[in-house]
Amino acid sequence: MQGKIIKGIAGFYYVHNPEKGTYACKAKGIFRNEKIKPLVGDMTEFHVTHEGDKEGSIDKILPRKNALIRPAVANVDQAMIIFAVASPAPNLNMLDRFLITMELQHVETIICFNKTDVSSQEEVDRLGDVYKNCGCQVVFTSVEKQEGLLQVRELLKDKTTVMAGPSGVGKSSMMNYLKPEAAMETGAISKKIQRGRHTTRHSELFHLEGSTYVMDTPGFTSLYIDHVEAQDLKNCFAEFEPYEGQCRFNGCVHIHEPDCAVKEALKAGKISRSRYDNYVIFYEELKSQRRY
Repeated sequence: MQGKIIKGIAGFYYVHNPEKGTYACKAKGIFRNEKIKPLVGDMTEFHVTHEGDKEGSIDKILPRKNALIRPAVANVDQAMIIFAVASPAPNLNMLDRFLITMELQHVETIICFNKTDVSSQEEVDRLGDVYKNCGCQVVFTSVEKQEGLLQVRELLKDKTTVMAGPSGVGKSSMMNYLKPEAAMETGAISKKIQRGRHTTRHSELFHLEGSTYVMDTPGFTSLYIDHVEAQDLKNCFAEFEPYEGQCRFNGCVHIHEPDCAVKEALKAGKISRSRYDNYVIFYEELKSQRRY
């Protein structure tokens, strides 16, 4: 029988088969000997050891399409990064770091701005303008008002999606809507620091329907960009792509060079100032890291 690992706790791997349900499985010792660590999201071949108690044993880990490090999950089709439009205000530097991290791992990303019910239309329009050319699909939702959620369901359909974002933006509330029986603890927002408490404690895939799975990952506060050279960072910004080859210098990194097509597009308002400024920050960070 085949199934997907949806959770790993205390030496047991919970394997879900859409027709038969979920089995608590042990992994064979051969995996340890071969230094193979099963990951949430792995497709497996397993056999049932006790149908009544829904117990089994994993025989084989099937080849992975991909494997992410943060969070540790395999066979991801896409990521959905959730930020609030307001309360708390979105940290676009953090959002852009996440987009680069997913780009470097070749994972398509959906940007979801939640809490439109507590924000102005001007802020919604501003964020839409910042990310309209970033290469990702952008959706605006209000879990509270149940607005935009049918579009989210359609984007998740028949895919394995990692849902991520800082605490307090409504990830767990979104999960509660998508899968009420998941009963995720939503946690209160601290008014003093405008940041949510970390409420997600372990990585777990939730089966919504058919071949649709969603993972709600722990809230994060920072992402370090690595595994990319400073001069290659520009390739992670889709807005720059139309201007490649139009600069005076080959290998232009679009910062200090004269006659730079990207900087001309920035002046003309064709590239978001917020996105470009973050690009410069990340470029300088990478250059600094390489000096040590």
